[in-house]
Amino acid sequence: MAEQLEVKELDQVVVRFSGDSGDGMQLAGSIFSTVSASVGNGISTFPDYPADIRAPQGSLTGVSGFQVHIGEGRVYTPGDLCDVLVAMNAAALKTQYRYAKPQATIIIDTDSFGPNDLRKAEFQTDDYLAEMNIDPDRVVACPITKMVKDCLAESGLDNKAILKCRNMFALGLVCWLFNRDLGLVANFLREKFAKKPAIAENNIKVVQAGFNYGHNVHASVPATYRIESKDKVPGRYMDITGNKATANGLIAAAEKAGLKLYLGSYPITPATDILHELSKHKSCGVITVQCEDEISGCASAVGAAFAGALAATSTSGPGICLKSEAINLAVIDELPLVVIDVQRGGPSTGLPTKSEQTDLLQALYGRNGESPMPVIAATSPTNCFEAVYMASKIALEHLTPVILLTDAFVANGSAAWKLPTMEELPEIHPHYVTEEQKYKYTPYVRDEKGVRYWAIPGQEGYTHILGGLEKDGKTGAISTNPENHHDMVIQRYAKIANIPVPDLEVEGDVEDAELLIVGFGSTYGHLYSAMQELQKKGHKVALAQFQYINPLPKNTSMVLKRYKKVVVAEQNLGQFRAYLRIRVNGFVPEKFNQVKGQPFVVSELVTAFEKIINE
Repeated sequence: MAEQLEVKELDQVVVRFSGDSGDGMQLAGSIFSTVSASVGNGISTFPDYPADIRAPQGSLTGVSGFQVHIGEGRVYTPGDLCDVLVAMNAAALKTQYRYAKPQATIIIDTDSFGPNDLRKAEFQTDDYLAEMNIDPDRVVACPITKMVKDCLAESGLDNKAILKCRNMFALGLVCWLFNRDLGLVANFLREKFAKKPAIAENNIKVVQAGFNYGHNVHASVPATYRIESKDKVPGRYMDITGNKATANGLIAAAEKAGLKLYLGSYPITPATDILHELSKHKSCGVITVQCEDEISGCASAVGAAFAGALAATSTSGPGICLKSEAINLAVIDELPLVVIDVQRGGPSTGLPTKSEQTDLLQALYGRNGESPMPVIAATSPTNCFEAVYMASKIALEHLTPVILLTDAFVANGSAAWKLPTMEELPEIHPHYVTEEQKYKYTPYVRDEKGVRYWAIPGQEGYTHILGGLEKDGKTGAISTNPENHHDMVIQRYAKIANIPVPDLEVEGDVEDAELLIVGFGSTYGHLYSAMQELQKKGHKVALAQFQYINPLPKNTSMVLKRYKKVVVAEQNLGQFRAYLRIRVNGFVPEKFNQVKGQPFVVSELVTAFEKIINE
């Protein structure tokens, strides 16, 4: 019987799974994060995968990674560097070691470090650890492939199917290292492979084998670890990605408003999962249409909005370019439409699997004519639910298309989410026509907030025409009158400008900050963590993270002008900074810009912000 190792308590840990695109690293990482979330740990994940459909096996360009940060309380980022690196082949070790801490534990499959593997990974010698200056004492060298083959020798699976289970052995080893309950892993696998129970049981068997290997040989580590949750709030929790949270938020909004949900979409990385998820929920009255292109996806959603549905269309930056004409039709017709832009690296095809914040000005101004639209940016994977719910509420109550900005980081990343009840969600009241307007309704008569009334086709007494040509504000007839056009432009602008949004909140050293950090959307976790690190070093720092971008919160100018030093940090070359300078007179902040397709690195933010403080 193996000697029992000491179990040490940790407050947080970062694990990175890496291997070939076909090695199942995303699945292994997502199972580990789900199990962690289900026991109450805070989590933040970051899938990092190549754009290649399938790069040559063992090549440097084909490495896929999945990083998960687990903590006893709330976790804000996936972590800069990992404490444990799983490298399933030589190429994974070569490309992913830079994401490991100097003292990190490294788990490798020695069966994938043969001469041919080393050659593909461009190692110069057979002593790959020495070549990378890695201490062998930190390496758990395990013949994973051989042991998986031995484990499943009598399973009846062919060699290809057996090799697909290697990720589960690595998962089992990591579960042993962090004292995870394999029962939770088994439940996940049985649910995922419900239609293929034999596959589920074989994977469970391999997970157990990996766990047993660590337990029996102690895998060259001095101790195992446990991360206990603190401040547990009763409720039902799940590990949810931003795209899935977005889909659920749309369903909840339609249910709250008493409407059918329609999504017209065209597959595009990294937004496609929204379409996939919504297509599973026909029982909730959800209608999804995979259209032939981006244009028809948006145009069909405009039709659904005209017909009385909560209409949405999902895409990424290139798709927003194509949808712009149909979006503008919704602007002039003043129809409720939710446009979801999951931003990715550009321009053109750019970096389709990587993340940026480079669509901001396109969302604000990327249409012909004066075409104002509300713009909201989600701040985390779980916030995608709230953000799209509020986008839907604004669209339905103010009769306007709304753009929701997420990005590949929050869309594919995940976090622990406490499921809300419908009673907890704000009411949604679509701005319908009134009984008093029957038989005398015209489509652009407005209420005191400047919002027109929504008549659904087929309602007797509310016959009307909408279209792309300018209309008379009183009669609804086509009009080329200059004064009428000017008045309609002003009314459309004023309607958006007067939409009530929450005040901008400041966190940290609100009263006496030496530096105010400003960001928007998905950078929240990294900027918040940078603020905390600067505070630990004795600096007074505050953070203002924008979620509502158009219209800006009413207190924006007051907040930004209150602090002597302000830095705007964003994953573009200064789009939000430029927008704030347009909207806030005399505001000239410092800037921090990176466009790498990767999330910010907290340590780099701290260095840059400290320099600004000390100048």
